[in-house]
Amino acid sequence: MADDFCFFTMDSFIIKPPKKSPMMLRMVVLIFAMVCGVYICSVGLKQIGVRSSGGLSSIHVVEKPCEATDIEPSEKPYVHFPKPNTFSRAECACNRVRYFAILSTQRSGSGWFETLLNSHMNISSNGEIFSVKVRKSNVSTILETLDKLYNLDFLTSASKNECTAAVGLKWMLNQGLMQHQEQIVEYFKTRGVSAIFLFRRNLLRRMVSMLANSYDQNAKLLNGTHKSHTHSPKEAVILASYKPTINTTLLIPNLKQVDDMAVKAVGYFNSTRHIILYYEDIIKNQTILNYVQDFLKVPRKDLHSHQVKIHKGPLSSQVENWVDVEKTLKGTPYESFLHADYKI
Repeated sequence: MADDFCFFTMDSFIIKPPKKSPMMLRMVVLIFAMVCGVYICSVGLKQIGVRSSGGLSSIHVVEKPCEATDIEPSEKPYVHFPKPNTFSRAECACNRVRYFAILSTQRSGSGWFETLLNSHMNISSNGEIFSVKVRKSNVSTILETLDKLYNLDFLTSASKNECTAAVGLKWMLNQGLMQHQEQIVEYFKTRGVSAIFLFRRNLLRRMVSMLANSYDQNAKLLNGTHKSHTHSPKEAVILASYKPTINTTLLIPNLKQVDDMAVKAVGYFNSTRHIILYYEDIIKNQTILNYVQDFLKVPRKDLHSHQVKIHKGPLSSQVENWVDVEKTLKGTPYESFLHADYKI
């Protein structure tokens, strides 16, 4: 019986795995090496492409925003730090800039007044921008033009340099200003634009200047050339030689229309930061110009203009039908225009 028993050791139950083929291992290693090689090459090619197309990596410098910390909170909306697209303000990037607009009517002394402002090294007033029809065709183009101007990208002969401290324009009331007054008032308030109203007290003198200028546009008294303003006393005498005949039937309605338009304009812009000036007052007392410079927050300077006044002396010598004009205005609210003269 003992011979019938079979004894098995533990080793008898261990099944050894078959030996792997050396060829299979070599194939696995080869495939792995190929994959790694392709990956390394692709990374290298990408790096070469970036270097060849982009060059050296650019370093972005974070600019510290300009601030006006030493002024009253009420003044901050009127202080700006424009960043022009057409040039760099360089070291003047944080110089404060004020925005303004001279609001006036034709032949009210605005051209002369603007030359006074532009004689200041820190003030740039860019003329009647909206005398060009396309710029005032609708409110969108008006606001776009203002944006360009106040960003210092509207370059004219009046443009100063990157250190300009006050930038603006001369804007006649009939150049889209009254038609779109709601949007423009809102623009002035949100963008911090200050308004400088300039009117004439004697609207009869303004009418004489308007009629004479209109006549010269066709007559061209200066050797076939029309000039609205002059720097020559001799040319001023020639331009003043024409004496207009005033339509007395329309005289009072015309004076009232101009007067009403000025009153409406001031009413519309009453909620903006503004001052009201009169041409005659500046003629008599040019210290008013110090007040204007204070309003624009620029250093006080002696302002000057090379323009020569065209119509001088009493109105009676400048109107062809003066007797009729006197009769028409006597006893009316405009009678004072007959006598309100000033010496120049």
